[in-house]
Amino acid sequence: MQPALPKSIPHAVAVAADRAPDSVAVVDGDRRVSYRELHALMLSAASSFVRAGIEPGDRVAIWLPNSLDWIVACTGAQAAGAVVVPINTRFKTAEASFVLNRSRARALVVVDRFIDVSYPDLLRGVALPHLERMIRVGRAEADCTEWTDFLAEGLRDAGSVQVAERRFASLDGTEPSDILFTSGTTGEPKGVVTNHRQNLQVYEQWANVTGLRADDRYAIVFPFFHSAGYKAGCVSCLIRGAAMYPQSVFEPSRLMDLVASEKITVLPGPPTLFQTLLASPRAGDGSFASLRIAVTGASTVAPSMIEAMRRELGIRTVIAGYGLTETCGTVTMTREHDSAEIVVNSCGRAIPGVELRCVDDAGHDVPVDAPGEVIVRGINVMLGYLDDPTATAEVIDLDGWFRTGDIGTLDQAGYLRITDRKKEMFIVGGFNCYPAEIEKTMLRHPALAQVAVIGVPDERLGEVGKAFVILKPGQALTEQELIAWCRDQMANYKAPRFVRFVESLPLNATGKVQKFLLSQASQGAR
Repeated sequence: MQPALPKSIPHAVAVAADRAPDSVAVVDGDRRVSYRELHALMLSAASSFVRAGIEPGDRVAIWLPNSLDWIVACTGAQAAGAVVVPINTRFKTAEASFVLNRSRARALVVVDRFIDVSYPDLLRGVALPHLERMIRVGRAEADCTEWTDFLAEGLRDAGSVQVAERRFASLDGTEPSDILFTSGTTGEPKGVVTNHRQNLQVYEQWANVTGLRADDRYAIVFPFFHSAGYKAGCVSCLIRGAAMYPQSVFEPSRLMDLVASEKITVLPGPPTLFQTLLASPRAGDGSFASLRIAVTGASTVAPSMIEAMRRELGIRTVIAGYGLTETCGTVTMTREHDSAEIVVNSCGRAIPGVELRCVDDAGHDVPVDAPGEVIVRGINVMLGYLDDPTATAEVIDLDGWFRTGDIGTLDQAGYLRITDRKKEMFIVGGFNCYPAEIEKTMLRHPALAQVAVIGVPDERLGEVGKAFVILKPGQALTEQELIAWCRDQMANYKAPRFVRFVESLPLNATGKVQKFLLSQASQGAR
C-alpha cells in the first residue's frame, strides 16, 4: 500500500525532509542543499512573504531561470498560502507586464540579469498597478530588496514566522497552487489555474510510470516556467524525494559533464539533446552509463534513435507523452516496455485517473483508429481559466470533459496518436507558438499593414515561424531589420525566422487569410 500523498506541494518538501533529512534535494552549481535545508529555506521564504503582506490567495510571480532560488520562492510562496505565477524567462516587456497585470501579482521575485538581459530594467517605467513588492535575486536597488536579505527579514520577525507556520499547516490541497499562462488560438494569453491536490495526483502517476525513485538524480533541462520543468521536474522530485539538478540554460557540453560527474539517472529533454549525447565520443566510454530514464518528445524522431538510446546509452526507460497546460501538463504516457515504434509513433496511454476519448463534431465517439477531437476528463483538468468563465465554459463541458482542440486517433489498446495540432499553432523547439499573438505584436511596427504567420519545417527546432508581410505605402524594410525588431519585442522562439514581403494575402469570402495556401506556397521554399 502506497503512503498517502502530501497535502500540498510545500508539504511534499516537509515529508521528504522528515523521511530522509540528509538526502540531497537540490544541486545548483556550487550550491548543494539537503531536504532538511530546503525545508528550512522554504519556511524562511514563507515567513518573508507573510511579512511582506502577502495574504492567502494572493499571486506571487517568479521571473527566474531554473535554480534553487526558483524552487525556494515557489514552495515558500505556496507555504504562505499564495498562488505562484511563473513567467517565461524569454519574455520581453509587453509579455511580462501582461502576465503581471492579468494575474494581479502583488509580489515579483526576479533575477537581476540573465543571458545579458536586465529583467528589472525591462519593467522600469511600465504601469504595474497591482505590484507592491519586487525582490531581486543578485543585486539590491532602491526599489527592490535583494533575495537573501528578503529571506532574512522573515526570520527576524517572530510574528511572521508563526503566521507562516499556521498557514502552511492549514493547507489542504484544494487551494490553487499556480497560474501558468498559455495562449489560445485567438492570441490572447490565458491563465490556467490548477490546485495542489491535482498536481500531486498527476505527478505521482508520472513518477510511477517513469519509475522515478528517491535515489534518483534528475537533471531538469526543461524550464520551470513550463509544466515540463516545474511539474514533471520539480513536483515529481519533491513527491519522491529525489535530487534535483536545475539547469538554467541548455549547454550540451556542460550537461554531458554533469551527467558524467554527478551520475545523473533521469534526463528528460528534447530529441536534439539525445542526438548530441549519441554523437559524442564519450557515449562509448561509459560516461553516460548512469542514465536510466529519459523522457522525450516535441519533435519527430526515428525509431532508430530510441533504439540507440537504449542500446548505446543504456537508457532502460524511454518515455514519450502528451499534455497541455490546461491538463497539468500530462494526459498520456508510453510505458517502459513499449517498442521504439510505439514511443515514436504514439503519445502513449492515458495515465491512471484520466479518461480519454476522440469525438466527432457532435461529441460522439469516433471508431477505433478514426480521427476525432481529443477530449479529456479526470484529475488533470484545470480548475479553469483565470477570471474567464466564458472561455472556460467553451472548453470544459458540464460533464467535465476538456476539449483540447487537437485531432487524434485511439487504437484498440488505448494508445493515442495526434494527427493534427491545434488550428494554426506550431511548435518551436518544444514551445507552443500561436500566430494570432505573434501577428498582433508585429502589427505594432509602424511600417506594417498586414501580417500572416505560419510554421514551417526546421531540421533543428522542428518548426519555426515564417511571416508574410504587407508594408504600408511608402515604407521600406528588410527581412533582417524586421526579424531583429521582432526579437526585441517577443520571446525569441516566437520571433519569425523568415519574412516574405508580399503585395497581397490569400483571403476567403469573409476576409480571413487562407493560411493553408501560404503553407503550400512555402513548401520547398523559404
